[in-house]
Amino acid sequence: MTSANNSQAHQLLGSHGVETTVTTPLVARPINIDQTGLSESLLLDLMLKHCLVAGVLTKERLTELMGVTGGIIQQLLDTAKQLAWVENRQTTPDGQMRYALSLGGETHAKQALARSGYVGIVPIPLSQYAHVCKAQSSRAKPITYEMLTKGLSALVLPDNLLFKIGPAMNSTRPVLIYGPPGTGKSYLCRHLNLTLGDSVLIPYALAIGNEIIQVFDPELHHKVKDSSVKSLKLSEGHDPRWFRCQRPLRITGGELTAEMLEVQFDSHSRTYKAPIQLKANNGILLLDDLGRQKISAKQLFNRWIIPMEERRDFLSLQSGEHFEIPFELILLFSTNLDPKQLVDEAFLRRLGYKIHFDALDERLYRKIWFQVCGSLDLNCSEEIFQYLLEEYHQRYKKPLIPCYPRDLLGIMSDQIAFMEFERVITPSLIDSAWSIYFVE
Repeated sequence: MTSANNSQAHQLLGSHGVETTVTTPLVARPINIDQTGLSESLLLDLMLKHCLVAGVLTKERLTELMGVTGGIIQQLLDTAKQLAWVENRQTTPDGQMRYALSLGGETHAKQALARSGYVGIVPIPLSQYAHVCKAQSSRAKPITYEMLTKGLSALVLPDNLLFKIGPAMNSTRPVLIYGPPGTGKSYLCRHLNLTLGDSVLIPYALAIGNEIIQVFDPELHHKVKDSSVKSLKLSEGHDPRWFRCQRPLRITGGELTAEMLEVQFDSHSRTYKAPIQLKANNGILLLDDLGRQKISAKQLFNRWIIPMEERRDFLSLQSGEHFEIPFELILLFSTNLDPKQLVDEAFLRRLGYKIHFDALDERLYRKIWFQVCGSLDLNCSEEIFQYLLEEYHQRYKKPLIPCYPRDLLGIMSDQIAFMEFERVITPSLIDSAWSIYFVE
């Protein structure tokens, strides 16, 4: 990137929790081939593949499909015409020239497609991605107690947990959250992105030499409205090869395999698939139910020793070419198992933060119980709540686990709807829900 772009890199980060209006883009739109950071041959191959798939295209349509300016498309068309790969066709009713492949151009496009099946937006060079990814790090502005309580205001958490989670979010080291099932570990992790609040730029695809890896995943990367001021000057415009998105939250559990941590090549489509840590960059990666994956916890930690400590990862392509990417994400592990049974003490030290979740005290349990009652439009008296505590939790020595109110009251709400009862919690409803929910 140019020094001008470097100076812009910190103007778009904004503050946590606030979508900031900006006047200059973090990534300026390239206006010629050299500014894309890519070779002309890669861009030509990509344009020819678009023409092969579509048949006939206008310059305007090519700019939309490839995400670059009309000036760059015109440069590519001029070169393709000199090589006799592209021919002019009849103009559109509004006067736009239409272009199609010649016989030689079709042959070349098919050869390019056989090498790489990628047909999409022009990729971002790896060097530019690394710069932008580091500039957008969630650690650029520390999370404070006020930000954390605001982001997690919908959750009921003991204060001692907040004083552990907050510093852990500011750390460069991974975090292990452990404790019995139902204590809210995964639920909390799914809400931590709310404490960050801002948005980041995600590239549609990356170029590693002449190979292309698609990074943007519509299931993970949720676009937000770009609040930057639109400029009529191309040199000041936003590069459309980048999408402004919420910080990603990637959650994986028992389905995790070793292959998901590496770049994968699909021989059928001849395209590369980005690993989960690359897609989660600038966000949060949660490995839920640690110890139940198809890859062992020890294998997982061995694979990520360098990324966890040096905040960079090393990947390779099918050709054997190796490359480095930033590891700029908050890495969370969640487990119901004893951490000492998963890995040895040396690995536990590398995790940095180990946060234990346990049952609640009566005050917090009551708060959750009546919050859930309100959300389900159920009426419950203090007397009935005491009945639940004394006749069931205390008698059967059941700890006050945060998930119980939601689950038990959900069963009661279903029974009330089925029997057309008044929406009032009674001892008989508690008796019935408890017998259904717990296996004695």
